Amino acid sequence: MTNVHGQVSEARSRLLATATRIFYTEGIHSVGIDRIVAEAKVTRATLYRHFPGKDDLIVCYLQEADRAMRGQVDTIVAQGLPASDTLRAIARSIAEGIRSPGFRGCAFLNAAAEYPDPAHPVHKAVLVHRQWFSHTITEVLARMGNAPAEPATRHFVMLRDGAMATGCLSDPEPICDTFLQGVEGLLQLHAAAT
Repeated sequence: MTNVHGQVSEARSRLLATATRIFYTEGIHSVGIDRIVAEAKVTRATLYRHFPGKDDLIVCYLQEADRAMRGQVDTIVAQGLPASDTLRAIARSIAEGIRSPGFRGCAFLNAAAEYPDPAHPVHKAVLVHRQWFSHTITEVLARMGNAPAEPATRHFVMLRDGAMATGCLSDPEPICDTFLQGVEGLLQLHAAAT
């Protein structure tokens, strides 16, 4: 929601920033609306003016995370590197995220675990993100040659999912190293198949 000058409402921004921080660090179901309202320093009426319900706030949180990731990947793709180097750069950006302070796994995998019903709006937001990510990786891999890109995409996404799921459970360094080595192996297999 914007004000008369076309700017995003400060209250909405605070609500979304607060919800993002708490949802990511503590989980979605464990956080109530009252806590978000209190920490964002707004009223319940203000919350509901911007987000009709908690599910709408959660979907917006995921859409913001999606936009951020798309921005990162689009920046990498726009560099015009060879396809294999583009995929390596995407993998390195994922590894950097895993190594970052406060990393708690993939926001989308976490949300899917809390909202397993495929018909739920939160689950649908997760699927939109994952479809975009898979499509983008497929496009990059397709530039490498004649081998079908879809199997390699599934392999890459599974490597990524595994790294994201385990990256917050122990020392992220060996996990990131294993992930990046796995991407190298995938690239060699895909190149050999073309």
